[in-house]
Amino acid sequence: MRAIEEPEEDLSLSKPKTWATGAPAVAHALQYALSQTSPKRTALTLLNLNQAGGIDCPGCAWPEETPGKRSRNEYCENGAKHIADEATTRRVTREFFAEHPVSELAQASDYWLNQQGRLTEPMVKYPDSDHYEPIGWEGALADELNGLDTPDEALFYTSGRLANEPAFLLQLFARAYGTNNLPDCSNLCHESSGSALNETLGIGKGSVSLDDLHNSDLVFVVGQNPGTNHPRMLTALEETKRRGGKIVAVNPLPEAGLLRFKHPQKARGVIGRGTEIADQFLQIRPGGDLALFQALNLLLLEAEDKAPGTVIDREFIDAHTSGYEVFTDNIRGLDWAEVLKATGLTREEIEEVHQRVLGAKNVIVCWAMGLTQHKHGVPTIREVVNFLLLRGNIGRPGAGVCPVRGHSNVQGDRTMGVWERMPQSFLDALEKEFGFAPPTRHGADAVDAIRAMRDGRAQVFVGVAGNFVRATPDSDVTERALRNCRLTAHISTKLNRSHAVCGRTALILPTLGRSDRDVQAGGEQFMTVEDSMSDVHATRGRLAPASPALLSEVSIISRLARRTLGERHGITWQAFENDYDTVREHIANVVPGFDDFNRRVREPGGFNLPNPVNKRVFQTASGTAVFTANTFTGLTAPPGHLILQTLRSHDQWNTIPYAMDDRYRGVKGARRVVLANAEDLTELGIEEGSLVDLISVWTDGSERRAPAFRVVGYPTPRGSAAAYYPETNVLVPLDSVAENSNTPTSKAVIIRMEPAEGDVPGQSR
Repeated sequence: MRAIEEPEEDLSLSKPKTWATGAPAVAHALQYALSQTSPKRTALTLLNLNQAGGIDCPGCAWPEETPGKRSRNEYCENGAKHIADEATTRRVTREFFAEHPVSELAQASDYWLNQQGRLTEPMVKYPDSDHYEPIGWEGALADELNGLDTPDEALFYTSGRLANEPAFLLQLFARAYGTNNLPDCSNLCHESSGSALNETLGIGKGSVSLDDLHNSDLVFVVGQNPGTNHPRMLTALEETKRRGGKIVAVNPLPEAGLLRFKHPQKARGVIGRGTEIADQFLQIRPGGDLALFQALNLLLLEAEDKAPGTVIDREFIDAHTSGYEVFTDNIRGLDWAEVLKATGLTREEIEEVHQRVLGAKNVIVCWAMGLTQHKHGVPTIREVVNFLLLRGNIGRPGAGVCPVRGHSNVQGDRTMGVWERMPQSFLDALEKEFGFAPPTRHGADAVDAIRAMRDGRAQVFVGVAGNFVRATPDSDVTERALRNCRLTAHISTKLNRSHAVCGRTALILPTLGRSDRDVQAGGEQFMTVEDSMSDVHATRGRLAPASPALLSEVSIISRLARRTLGERHGITWQAFENDYDTVREHIANVVPGFDDFNRRVREPGGFNLPNPVNKRVFQTASGTAVFTANTFTGLTAPPGHLILQTLRSHDQWNTIPYAMDDRYRGVKGARRVVLANAEDLTELGIEEGSLVDLISVWTDGSERRAPAFRVVGYPTPRGSAAAYYPETNVLVPLDSVAENSNTPTSKAVIIRMEPAEGDVPGQSR
């Protein structure tokens, strides 16, 4: 292979870090950036990153301060790595594909594939070939779509990297074509949040702002590792602490970012001790969060019993909620022994949190995939809402729900209509604007899309951004499903494993990145994104495109729509491509909250989408916020087994590792490691450093194997373990999903360890 060599697994260990960021984060970010591109390009991207009129970070969806309050360096270590990864000067050319057959690429690591650089021209792999070869933009995709028996044989998947304008056009094209098959990456992560919040509050988004977070009395950070997954959140939490707020961290692992933060732009963060983040850290067992919040709710009810009118906000409950009596009847039957077993906590730890809650007027609960990717993920988030409703911590400053999204525009894509189950009001608005009746039958989400391909009910897969193969569960089943398609097509900036898992015909359609200048017939263009707190703002590239052959996502989708639909419905696809203001004019007429879109988004910092919850308006069936009664069944591993959660390393963004290290956890030079409590390892008779296979076991009797993981003793809760995805996605069956949301249960995998049957994949022992 080329100059970028496949990394060897060469594990070395050090003590886990007890603080995050500081000067080392700056050094690591610059080291990675300069390995990808020049100092000049590095400066150009970083100084424009997350600035008004600049490049929105293609990493996480954490919001920025208003323009007047922003730092000149408004980015984190991982954001700097992410933009450098996109701005790389390495290129994947037709000569590369001539040299490397698809069968060879299918054996390469995620790291190696990503490090090859930016894609430069459209490529096709024909059925009888093992190589990609160049093809013009007038390729085979439209013909294949028009040759299907029904539009529902096509799937249109999106990743959260997609900006608002192409997301709106993609869903418009899919529905004009005749299908609601619009699976997206949210199906795999925060779908449980949307399900729970829509049911209880009437909108599937968070209700807080940065100002709320700064001014809250008590913030819960639950099932979340901000130091790695959204490091700029630490700056906000530091401000919470500076203003006197308290923070309770709830997580199975004692992550560095939950313990202490050293702000790299402040003296106390460079030469001082930084800021202690968590006033209390609860090391909970995986999946124990529902039991914890039920226990806190019971304690609040009992405190109200002892001092009526002083604990529960009855005025708010009576005026704005329903279901309170059913909820209280359910909670009063809670079994404390089951709570302590499920959480792994002591009664004293939970009572201490309870006292903090009683002392706080305004409370926020933040969470991420540590809550959503469990079978009971939706009930857990409903119970979080119960907790906030009890004391009126919804719809007032400094309080509310805060699901922290992990990808730049994943929330915006959903706002734009990328969802297989958009409400009828949205479909009606599309019909009024464009003059065609969209299909009303619900489409396939990500899990159902895999089932459809596996079963032959879907024949064409179109992936817009992302790395579908490595983001999804049950890797072997997913790969067989994609290979069962007549055609797979990926609109991408860089090479990834999805390009090596091909349908009978496969297309790679390379596109501009966030950092690339986008010039169309109407002049230089910009696009827009929506962050986790519903702020909508512009993003504008600054670099020359990686290749003159690249098209923007708006161009690719518009041209595909023209070729597939022809003059059908009279939609002005060419006008959309020429000038993105035209797209935004239609968005303003279809999507609530986007009135006068073109003017408002040009204001510095853009605008905020209103959340009716903040006016205590709840768009539920009852018109109230809804208390719910949730049933908890603790996950129990049989003797000789552990409960595994899958997670990212620090040097990783979503499915792509930037290095073979996990700096904060003290792991260097290896990714195929399993972290487990030393006492558990002793009981299991497994030596630290030994090479094992991970075997997941399921209630249907099935098993799955992930080979050759090195055992590392680590302070996990007793009875649990942790390992990196996507290497462990193979352990999660396609049918193991969260109730209501259909999200894969990647944080609750029962495993046993056996001596490895072979070597680390791709290496000799």
